[in-house]
Amino acid sequence: MTTRNPRPGKRSETPADPTLTSAQFHILLTLSEGPIHGYGIMQEVERRTNGGLELGPGTLYRSIKQLLGRGLIVEVPPTADGDDEESNRRRSYALTPSGKAKAAEEARRLRDLVQWAEDTMVLEGGQS
Repeated sequence: MTTRNPRPGKRSETPADPTLTSAQFHILLTLSEGPIHGYGIMQEVERRTNGGLELGPGTLYRSIKQLLGRGLIVEVPPTADGDDEESNRRRSYALTPSGKAKAAEEARRLRDLVQWAEDTMVLEGGQS
C-alpha cells in the first residue's frame, strides 16, 4: 500500500501488514507453546536462544503492546503457577489465531531467506 506524505513530491511506502520484529517473532513463538506471563516470556526466549537474545523489559512490553494492538495476542487470566498475590498480579498472554498465522507467515519468510542465502553460497551447501 502506498501512502502520500503530507509534503508534495514525497511518497512513502507503508506495508498494509508489516513484518514482525525479531522480538515480536520470538514472543509469538514462545506463546505458541501456551499462555505465559511477561517475565516467563523473557526467560523462555533467553533459554531457547541459549542466551543469544535477552529481551529487556522495555523491548518486551513495547512489543507486547504492539502485538496486542494488532490482535496477534490477547491478555488472559493469570496461569495457576501459584496462589500468591504476585502470581495473581502478573499479566499473562496467549496467541490468537491471527497471531499463529502471522508467526507461520514469518517463519516461511525466514525459511525462504535462508534458502536464498544457501543458493547464493553465503551459507555452506550453496551451489557452485
